[in-house]
Amino acid sequence: MEGLIGKKVGMTQVYDADGKRLCVTVIEAGPCPVVQVKTMEKDGYVAAQLGFGVQKLWKDPEADKEAHGGRSARNRISKAESGHLTKTGGLATGVRVLKEFATEAGEEVKVGDVITVKNFEGVKYVDVSGVTKGRGFAGVLKRYNFAGGNMTHGGHSKRRTGGLAARDLPGWIEKGKKMPGHMGDVNRKVTNLEVVAIRPEDNAILVKGSIPGAKNGTVIVRKSLKNNVKKGA
Repeated sequence: MEGLIGKKVGMTQVYDADGKRLCVTVIEAGPCPVVQVKTMEKDGYVAAQLGFGVQKLWKDPEADKEAHGGRSARNRISKAESGHLTKTGGLATGVRVLKEFATEAGEEVKVGDVITVKNFEGVKYVDVSGVTKGRGFAGVLKRYNFAGGNMTHGGHSKRRTGGLAARDLPGWIEKGKKMPGHMGDVNRKVTNLEVVAIRPEDNAILVKGSIPGAKNGTVIVRKSLKNNVKKGA
């Protein structure tokens, strides 16, 4: 399997065989049940749809049922998605995340199989995708590391943007101009992270360095194409 869905647990430190301290991020990867299998004959490509996590239930189903005019509110999954998940035989009736991954050559999977972190045994490098922390509305100093104005130049130029447009006609602000705005909460990928350890008993992967997102955020872990192909991992 090309990759796995996981959750960022947090950062810690471990020691390698030489006694060198390494800063690592702990990723809880899987177990991920196979929800659907894509075939060349039916779908035109080969892949497998995996599920991960547990969808939260409503805090008070009865009270919510009354609020919605008597309709059942057992969970946050639609009827269409619930029917799609029941095909796994109960393994993924309440997953929170669905994601497709390409299957490797010669690999055979079927609906109901469970993919675990053992899928990454022998892999030396991975690519991790996630959603960065949301920072809200931010100015240019925080958002783009602008230097700011002279602190002795008065009270109007310390943390301001500065000039925005040319003086000549039409004097419009060019597209892509760095200005204050929403910061963070975007998809980002960190490539070629070294795998320090695989711990199947804890469903954990320890990677060297940091990854996008906050603790408990959903991340996508894939085998790094660049380094793993070169090194034959």
